Amino acid sequence: MVEAQTWTRRMSNPRLDSTVTTADDQVLDIPATPTAELKNSTYAVGSRLSPNLLTVLIIASWFMSNIGVLLLNKYLLSFYGYRYPIFLTMLHMLSCASYSYVSINFIQIVPRQNILSRKQFLKILALCLIFCFSVVCGNTSLRYIPVSFNQAIGATTPFFTAIFAFLITCKKESAEVYFALLPVVFGIVLATNSEPLFNLFGFLVCIGSTSGRALKSVVQGILLTNETEKLHSMNLLLYMAPMAALILLPFSLYIEGNVARVTAEKARSDSFIIFLLIGNATVAYLVNLTNFLVTKHTSALTLQVLGNAKAALAAFVSILVFRNPVTVMGIIGFAVTVMGVVLYSEAKKRSKVTAH
Repeated sequence: MVEAQTWTRRMSNPRLDSTVTTADDQVLDIPATPTAELKNSTYAVGSRLSPNLLTVLIIASWFMSNIGVLLLNKYLLSFYGYRYPIFLTMLHMLSCASYSYVSINFIQIVPRQNILSRKQFLKILALCLIFCFSVVCGNTSLRYIPVSFNQAIGATTPFFTAIFAFLITCKKESAEVYFALLPVVFGIVLATNSEPLFNLFGFLVCIGSTSGRALKSVVQGILLTNETEKLHSMNLLLYMAPMAALILLPFSLYIEGNVARVTAEKARSDSFIIFLLIGNATVAYLVNLTNFLVTKHTSALTLQVLGNAKAALAAFVSILVFRNPVTVMGIIGFAVTVMGVVLYSEAKKRSKVTAH
């Protein structure tokens, strides 16, 4: 249910002084951080294609999976009548755990990394708790607000990242960086005031999802700083996904009632839901896989640019598919927010160059 990501250097783990991406609302919001060895490796299937064509196909797959999971979530939760966002998120986690195990242990898409200590395990668990909160809030918001508005709110992730970085680490940015955040906030204010389908609860849980995504990015930069504790993004997904499923299961059963029985009964009367749930969970994993592949075959900066484009494209496609009304002021507000994110990213890069 599609989160801010940070890098200090190309193909490294997240840090606090890095450029923030805006590829929000990715299902797991786990940064793709392949090592140099992985960067130089070539998949067998890719060797049969020209590098440029392979890159284009990977980017196209990234767009389709990111937008696809948003639209499928919205359809299931709002139009199909499947009112169980926590259980749906748990299915996503089970899917990611299963596919990750196969990809790493059998296909060997990346080398297997093991958890080396209880301390490292607890750090991953802490990240998992924040992640669960963020993703469940993001999925829940899609029950109440349009995808276009969801994406507009998600674009404010850099604002929350800057706040948490200051509150937790006392890290201060330059005046130029903070000034660039003004249009990010101003744009979402415009979009909110002019949203025809505004829902207060949906708005608040989407803000919760966005802030949770930013908090996870900051906390990850603090916890996984030890060289021996760094995990490749796909290995981090392998360990976080089953943890998340175990955390979400009791909450789903307590909050959403006898959801397993209701789902089974619905499947008996309408088998199409089985296809929807399996397809939705599979696309959820593809979001993370293509996120890694884009960075492997291009760069983290390219992923950042694509993230900005994805938010706008997802909003446009959702309007075409679901026919939710929009206003000119809402479009302007979204555009201002995205432009603010671009200015913020540029200001961060200039600030890094000046610091060095």
